[in-house]
Amino acid sequence: MPQTESPGVEAEQQPRPAPRLRWWTELPLIVLVYVSYSAGRLLVRGDTSAAVGHGLDILRIEKDLHLNLEHPLNRLFTREAWLGVPADFWYASLHYLVTPAILIWLFRSRAVHYRAARTWLMTSTFMGLIGFTLLPTCPPRLLDASYGFVDTMAQYSSYGWWGGDASAPRGLGGMTNQYAAMPSLHVGWALWCGIMLWRFGGTRLTKAAGVAYPLITTIVVMGTANHYLLDAVAGAAVMGLGLLLSRQVLRVADLGRARIGARLKERFAPAAAVSQGASASIVSAGCQTSAGERTPRQHATLGRAAAGSGAAPTDAGDGAPAPAR
Repeated sequence: MPQTESPGVEAEQQPRPAPRLRWWTELPLIVLVYVSYSAGRLLVRGDTSAAVGHGLDILRIEKDLHLNLEHPLNRLFTREAWLGVPADFWYASLHYLVTPAILIWLFRSRAVHYRAARTWLMTSTFMGLIGFTLLPTCPPRLLDASYGFVDTMAQYSSYGWWGGDASAPRGLGGMTNQYAAMPSLHVGWALWCGIMLWRFGGTRLTKAAGVAYPLITTIVVMGTANHYLLDAVAGAAVMGLGLLLSRQVLRVADLGRARIGARLKERFAPAAAVSQGASASIVSAGCQTSAGERTPRQHATLGRAAAGSGAAPTDAGDGAPAPAR
């Protein structure tokens, strides 16, 4: 006869459902991760001379590979204000608007995929922070003018809220790390947004936006002289590696959650058992307290006492004599 598996075995083989996510737990988590990233990015400024050296090394590598997209794009944005000004607004704004908007969209409309997508983004972001720490890099706009780059953010600063020293609000440029150029998370985050729009957008327009957004962002970061081409390539590579590691991060997170839940259960289970035992001992089987009784079987006890003395039984609830039979 063919062997059949027991229901318990089948239940064990079923995958555990993903934990239900709540916005009041997701929002503090995302804020905490972003604040940690921003603080870490600010603290790992690195040595200026080393950062300039790394930037010149990247230019040298690109020259050897016959890659020189930064100079023509930067000259175009510098010469044509109708391109340079929107590019500066793009660089200074969309990085912080589009990514949270897509996170919210996934949470509300694509909840099944949200947790994996959020973990991928966070894992890649922390990997980018490691890159800033190990390889502080001077962006093209901060190199000596002899290298042929113009800082369009400074050139068009009168059009926006940013100052001449960074894309941060005017007067707050000192509160950002201007040597965190490698990898370009502007490109990395834009690539993540594009993939989300392509995979989960239901229309041709959203899919087209998913292709256009990372491509335009890559052009913008080079044309504004904020990143090298290899910075953009490194940003895409970080996102790819983050995608591979995010599954393991999810497994570790699920394992940690399960262990914490088991420990909490072990800790509070004895107290719960004692509480249940105490409540069960108040009214045991076969010894129920009826209405009007102060103790179990009070009616039966009073009835036997009355029968032995010949007196009429009384009601224990209010002391009134029982009616004659």
